Amino acid sequence: MKQYDYIFTGAGLSALMTVYKMVVSGKFQNKRILLLDENAKQTNDRTWCFWAEASSIWEPSISKKWNSALFANADFQKNLELYPYLYNKVQGLDFYNQVLDLIAKQKNIDFVQEKVLEIEESETIILVKSETQSFSCSRLLNSIYNPNGVNRQSKYPLLQQHFVGWFIQTETPVFNPEQATFMDFSVAQKGNTRFMYVLPVSETEALLEYTLFSKELLSKQEYETEIENYIQKLGISQYQIIEKETGNIPMTCYPFWKHNTQNVINIGTAGGWTKASTGYTFKNSDKKSTELLSFLETQTDFRKFHKKTKFWFYDLLLLDILDQKNETGAAIFSALFQKGNTQLIFKFLDEETSFWQDLQVIWKCPKGLFIKALLGRLFRF
Repeated sequence: MKQYDYIFTGAGLSALMTVYKMVVSGKFQNKRILLLDENAKQTNDRTWCFWAEASSIWEPSISKKWNSALFANADFQKNLELYPYLYNKVQGLDFYNQVLDLIAKQKNIDFVQEKVLEIEESETIILVKSETQSFSCSRLLNSIYNPNGVNRQSKYPLLQQHFVGWFIQTETPVFNPEQATFMDFSVAQKGNTRFMYVLPVSETEALLEYTLFSKELLSKQEYETEIENYIQKLGISQYQIIEKETGNIPMTCYPFWKHNTQNVINIGTAGGWTKASTGYTFKNSDKKSTELLSFLETQTDFRKFHKKTKFWFYDLLLLDILDQKNETGAAIFSALFQKGNTQLIFKFLDEETSFWQDLQVIWKCPKGLFIKALLGRLFRF
């Protein structure tokens, strides 16, 4: 049985970010580290986007940047000038290559492509069993999402951000490669929160994603039919589908961190690192992984890692509303972006605003919905 200082069960975004930063820091060279995942991370299986004011360590993985975005619904369109922010696109394979190329050069890090079957924790050691091997460690970082806890309770609502995306190439110029479509709620809502998300990389190439914030998933055909309808609305008659992607991100304020122990921590979606109100994962995981790195250097009890903030409560109120009235999402986001300051909204979503700035953002939203949600939530605590 191989012994490690740190084992990462699951090599998703959060785990890869954390290990990458451990290497770059130079402070973990004497620690044995294992990444354990059944996926070799050799396919372009997803796309992440995030806004930022400055360049970051992920610059090699960024394939496209936009300084302008479009917000739309059935009644209006608004061009969002993003400065000083840029909206960045990261393709999964580019990110995996950046991280795994560095990891492959490290003698103290192993990547084993096997499925995790069991994790056993005792007072002195943690055992991890895969399909053909067993490993042990003193500290474990788990990013394998377990829905059982959140599914067994009703205090914290659970929605899904689920989507199907097509990367298409058209025969004639159609897209504006200098502007991303952030949210287009002009599509039929059908009692849910539904929108199109468009990332053009040239005049003839773009990723189009049909996205919902709702409880129930759709049939594959329904997603694809809606994408076809949107392509037709754009006036596109001849096109080729280059790639497809699908995703399903849980949106919840459930306190996953309460399942942490002294030596085992849940990270990524499994640890509540996803921004609950939007489903954004890249920026949140980047911040959390940096915090975790500092924690590993100075602390020993994983139960002390998480700190609940006011933004957790704001997210909870929005999820309470969408849980009870899922069709109101378009009105909430439309009011926010139609009346609000784009830069301040992004800063708010990055959880970097003061309380006064919070009020400037929240006050743009439909007040009755949030007051009712606030009163309802106070009775549930």
